[in-house]
Amino acid sequence: MASNFMNNSRDQKFILKEWLDMDKIFSTERFKDGYSVDDLDFILDNALKGAKEVVAPSCANSDEIGCKFENGKVITPDSSKTAYNFIVENGFAATNMDPNDESALPLSVVWALNEYFIGANPSIQTMWLANSGAAGLIRDFGSEELKKTYLPNMYSGKWAGTMDLTEPQAGSDVGDSTTRAIPTGEPGVYLIKGTKCFISGGEQDITENIIHLTLARIEGAAPGTRGLSLFVVPKYLPDANGNPGEWNDINCAGIEHKLGHKGSPTCVINFGEEGKCKGFLLGNPPGEDGVGQGMAQMFKMMNEERLMSGMSGCALAASAYYNAVQYCNERIQGRPTTNPKAGRCQIIKHEDVKRMLMFQKAHIEAFRAMVLQTFWWVDIENNSADPELHKQARVFLEVNTPIVKAYCSDMAEQCISEALQCYGGYGFSEEYPIAEIYRNVRIYSIWEGTNYIQSLDLVGRKMTMKKGEIFAAWLQHIRDFITSNANTSGFEQEFGIMADYMGKYDEILKTLKELFTTAGMPQLYATRVLHATGKLWAGKLLLEMALIAQQKIDELGSEHFDYAFYAGKVASARFFVKNIVPEIASLLEILNIGDTTVLDLPEEIFFV
Repeated sequence: MASNFMNNSRDQKFILKEWLDMDKIFSTERFKDGYSVDDLDFILDNALKGAKEVVAPSCANSDEIGCKFENGKVITPDSSKTAYNFIVENGFAATNMDPNDESALPLSVVWALNEYFIGANPSIQTMWLANSGAAGLIRDFGSEELKKTYLPNMYSGKWAGTMDLTEPQAGSDVGDSTTRAIPTGEPGVYLIKGTKCFISGGEQDITENIIHLTLARIEGAAPGTRGLSLFVVPKYLPDANGNPGEWNDINCAGIEHKLGHKGSPTCVINFGEEGKCKGFLLGNPPGEDGVGQGMAQMFKMMNEERLMSGMSGCALAASAYYNAVQYCNERIQGRPTTNPKAGRCQIIKHEDVKRMLMFQKAHIEAFRAMVLQTFWWVDIENNSADPELHKQARVFLEVNTPIVKAYCSDMAEQCISEALQCYGGYGFSEEYPIAEIYRNVRIYSIWEGTNYIQSLDLVGRKMTMKKGEIFAAWLQHIRDFITSNANTSGFEQEFGIMADYMGKYDEILKTLKELFTTAGMPQLYATRVLHATGKLWAGKLLLEMALIAQQKIDELGSEHFDYAFYAGKVASARFFVKNIVPEIASLLEILNIGDTTVLDLPEEIFFV
């Protein structure tokens, strides 16, 4: 069965039109002559229509046929080409990175649309999303010659870009990269030699050319990540007319056979087997200290890709949720506990089914808010002339990014598991859509730096940046929100709970600081600290939106056609605050116990 993509645009409209201040973005120099908030309904509805009618039909082929590898070439399903071309031709891909494109949209809007396209067929998402990031790196760090040579065809989607970091022997430890860049004597031109793995879109038959943004170490550069530089390495060297010309000694050694995303070619790429692979340096070569610019450049792309992972989890969880709601409303089984004599009923009337659906709904609305608010801050950083907003943006982007990536992707998997459970035995069957969605979501907690790496980033870097000032400022926004709304009529209990667990979270931080004195302890608890932080932040965002929704209910009344939507926003906040936020307390108890079993045990116990 095709994976029956389902979504709607109502919550995205609420976020962009009623919650986030999009006028601040649309009034900037970059966007003031283009679209406005009034255009958002049309943009969202038409993107969703295209996702349903053009992209979603390709999903079945992606999963059932997948990619084939023959004679060093990757063959993708024809429907993938149709879906990719629809996305790029309608301006939803790298063209949005073009600073001269007057039809460009803010990233907060682009990622609302990307939720639809990712949910419709996650296998092809890397094709257009990695290209956007790669084009952005060339735009920001490339010479005028590199921009002129590569950007027009990347913006148009005729050429695709990739991100080439991982190597078989290094895995997530990018600093152990052995790919070399050998000077040629021509400024900025190097010979690249090495192997990269897990390269999404590293070889495919959809675009005319593939542009690899590749990390390599110039001879003599410093060890570790410090010595890496970033190179533009095309599959075909552009000729004098800007068309794909001579093959650039790049070979695909094979594609991975994956649990999900079977229509996405995840490749092993060999550079320079014949010693002829040319790479073009982005920025400057390492100085006397041997330090390259590659990781700092790549992180600009990687941080956006990390937000992508969070939104991807949201997209698949949303599609699973809407399918589950429909199924629960149609499936007749059992009798209501409140009136057993009433006869058999839809399972949506059963208490635990409603709990499972509410778990999904509340989390998905939190994910969506987390991602789109974070991209709103990216828009501010990229386009606003207000220095105070820039300062705030830096705080939110530093802290939000690892939480969005890890919390949303981890919890999306749990949401989809609940959707599968709603189907009972049918959920475990490939004839129904959730099984495929469940397989596809699993990669997002691994992509772009595993979620443990995100947790270490939060606990080890973001919480200690500038002597803790950045994280303290981020946390203060939550604390101020709770304090200023503590007496809001009808929400006294929810804000009381938030205040209580804000206090417990402060205790967690105090205890965590003490644990830093013992080697291994912060690492042991990092993932759980990130999850607790995500729950606190999610509760705050859901309550922000619930206050707006309650105002609408008071204005419109319960007979209005939009009442159910606004009542649902309030219910999501109440459920999350009363059922999920209190889980923070368990982490505090665990931290106070300070168990060191994992640190003390000999590894031999795992082998008997």
